[in-house]
Amino acid sequence: MGQNSKSVEKLGLKELIAMGIGGMVGGGIFSVLGLSVSQAGHAAPLAFAIGGVIAMLSGYCYAKLGLVFRSDGGSFTYMEHAFKNKNIAGVGGWMLLVGYIGTLALYSYTFGVYGSAMFGPSSHSGVVHHVLESMILLIFLGVNLYGVAAAGKSEDVIVLIKVIILSLFAFAGLCFIKPDHLLPFFNRGFGNLLMGAALIFVAYEGFELIPNAVNEMDSPEKNLTKSIMISIVVTTAIYVLVSIVAVGNLLPEEIAKYKEYALAVAAEPFLGKAGFMLIGLGALLSTASAINATLFGTARLGMVLAMEEELPKAFSYRERTKNIPYVSLIAITVLTLIFVNVANLTIISSFASSTFLLIFATICLCAFRLRKKIRISTVVPVLGFALSGFSWIVLIIYLLETNRDSLLWIFVFYLSLILAELIFSARRLIFK
Repeated sequence: MGQNSKSVEKLGLKELIAMGIGGMVGGGIFSVLGLSVSQAGHAAPLAFAIGGVIAMLSGYCYAKLGLVFRSDGGSFTYMEHAFKNKNIAGVGGWMLLVGYIGTLALYSYTFGVYGSAMFGPSSHSGVVHHVLESMILLIFLGVNLYGVAAAGKSEDVIVLIKVIILSLFAFAGLCFIKPDHLLPFFNRGFGNLLMGAALIFVAYEGFELIPNAVNEMDSPEKNLTKSIMISIVVTTAIYVLVSIVAVGNLLPEEIAKYKEYALAVAAEPFLGKAGFMLIGLGALLSTASAINATLFGTARLGMVLAMEEELPKAFSYRERTKNIPYVSLIAITVLTLIFVNVANLTIISSFASSTFLLIFATICLCAFRLRKKIRISTVVPVLGFALSGFSWIVLIIYLLETNRDSLLWIFVFYLSLILAELIFSARRLIFK
């Protein structure tokens, strides 16, 4: 009897797929769609498909590593096992932390954009946007400090609502697309297609949360790989369909004008004002849910890194009665507030995409180095590493040509992380 009740508490395939889709369709698609279309043009659906292929290769490596190294530490743990130099795992841990701060910034930025857009044209002021994006972060900081964790079932419902709204938009919109809007397919050139794929890769961040729950899942040998692959395939299909409808219903100048909330504008031709409001509500719901879950997980990652003596000890401080890492929560929220209020969508998205492309390339490299132990063929990690690495280089070239200040800012950030690991961590090489 006791054994049965215990097995009920384990995460099944449905819950794991919901976790993966919920992690990926967390708000990114609502804001980066316009970026992708403005860069890749009519080939934006292919840009999302390329992102999906990279995610699947990386996801397979995560699944194989997760089954052998069953740890809540996820990416950080895999790097520790793959590299003799422990500073590499340390830098990876710092990168993962700032990557999640980048996604928090993207989600709160998107919340602010859609919230202000739904107030009407007269309210499209920067002030309303900044107030909303800051407010939603502070609200969920309060929620997490208070200790109210979102129940699994409510998260499942939110994921279902997100998928239904985007599926309704996609399938209804397919009946109204204008074929001349989709041709010629490579109207912006092949190079811009690759840049579009690299720029929006952050929309696939989230599936890597599944292996972190390996110790809480039912039949991980059967469900871990399957849940990662299914969640990426479903998410890719949604993104490709949604981008086809957006490109097929809006002119390039309209996408350029409404880039930050182009998805809501794309719903108007066939669903009217109600479509705009429906997509807007979907964006608000998705981003709010994603902010709560990401803030919860990132604060605990900060706590784990502090306990591993990678971050200052204060990050491990917890509230005595509720076990809440309050210093980590406050520090991460403050950093996100600064980032989201000083950066624009291109900087936020390119920073987050750059960081996760680097992390996923490193995980593919980990899988390659540990290929005998985790029993993976050489082809998958090598291909995953090559595509992730190539996409990162394409993104850097794009920033070099269009936004050198952002590129300099990103590299200063990365250099700071490396120096922080080498100077302040327990495994520091400087000032030992």
